[in-house]
Amino acid sequence: QVQLVESGGGLVQAGGSLRLSCAASGRTFSSGAMAWFRQAPGKEREFVAAISWSSGSTYYADSVKGRFTISRDNAKNTVYLQMNSLKPEDTAVYYCAADDRFGFGPQSDNPVYYDYWGQGTQVTVSS
Repeated sequence: QVQLVESGGGLVQAGGSLRLSCAASGRTFSSGAMAWFRQAPGKEREFVAAISWSSGSTYYADSVKGRFTISRDNAKNTVYLQMNSLKPEDTAVYYCAADDRFGFGPQSDNPVYYDYWGQGTQVTVSS
C-alpha cells in the first residue's frame, strides 16, 4: 500500500521561505513523476511543480517559476519543494502526488494522471 506523507508546512511572513517534504512508502518509485499541487479555500486544486523520478526533469507553474524548486532524493524516496519569496497568494493546502503509470511529460500538470496523494500540509503566508 502506497502512502505519501507531507511535512514542513506552517506559518511564514511574506518574503520568507519554507521547505516541504513528501516521503513515499510502500513502494520504491524509479519511474513516473511526482508533483505538488495546492488548493486554497474556495478554489480548485492547482498544479505547482512536477519532477521526473528517473531524469530529474522539472516543470513549474508560471505563478511559482523562479521562486519554488522541486527536487527528489531517490535513495530516500522523498520529494521536496523549496519555497522562497513567499507571497500571501501562496497560502493553501499543499498536496504531493505520485504517478508510476504515465511518466513525466506535458500531462504532469493534470491531477487526473496521479494515482497516489498525500493528506496535505497547510502553508499560510501572512502579509
